[in-house]
Formats: sequence, C-alpha cells, structure tokens
Amino acid sequence: MVTIMRIAARELRDVFRAATPVHRALRDRVILVVVVTVVIDLVCAALALLFERHAKGTEIESFGSALFWSSTQLLTVSSQLRNPISAPARVLDVLMEAYAISVVATLAGSFGTFFHVRGHERAEARRRAEAASGTASA
Repeated sequence: MVTIMRIAARELRDVFRAATPVHRALRDRVILVVVVTVVIDLVCAALALLFERHAKGTEIESFGSALFWSSTQLLTVSSQLRNPISAPARVLDVLMEAYAISVVATLAGSFGTFFHVRGHERAEARRRAEAASGTASA
C-alpha cells in the first residue's frame, strides 16, 4: 500500500511539473476543463439571475444566490434552492447538467488514457532495465 501511495504521489508531482508529454497532456486537459467550467459557471449565474430575477416565487434573487445555484448544478450535487421557475432558466438548468455530466465523462476518459499510457511506459522501462541488467551480467 505504501508503494502504491508513493507511485501515486510521484505521478501527481509529475503531472504538476509536466514531466513527460503524457503528464503534460493530462495537466493541460484538467486546466482547460477547470477554466472553461469557471467561465461557464459565471455566465450561467448571470443568465440565471437575468431569467429568474422577476419570476414570482424564485429563490434566485441576487448574483450570490445565482452563483451558488449554478455552482451546485455544475458540481452535480444540486442545492437546497428550488429549481428555477422560468422556462429559460429551466432550459439553462438542463444544459448545465448535461455539461456537468460531459465533464465527468471527459475527465474519466482523460484519466483512463493517462493510466493506460503510463502503465505501458512503466512496463517498457522495466523491460529495458531487465534487458540492460541481463546484458551487463552476461
């Protein structure tokens, strides 16, 4: 277990440092998703406030409450605020949830690709090391 934790810590450090092309690709994908999601969150909060501010019975009454609502929707955890009342805000809600599901799937695929490629790279490094040690001892 300790060995697995060390490998994971080393891989995480290498992702932050972009130590190899595969580490750089993962880092760049994660950064892109985070930046795009923050922008979408802010835009959706502004739209939710615009759509809901005059709706009777809405709980989205300020940019803060709109931002809280949009952030929880994008995190797919929902919130204690009631669903939007206006039709445009309901459409926005569905689009935001579809985006959130797409982000989760995209990140899962990115991490899966990363682990697959890194597994092959580590196996190849082991084969080269064994071949070099076999050649050295022969």
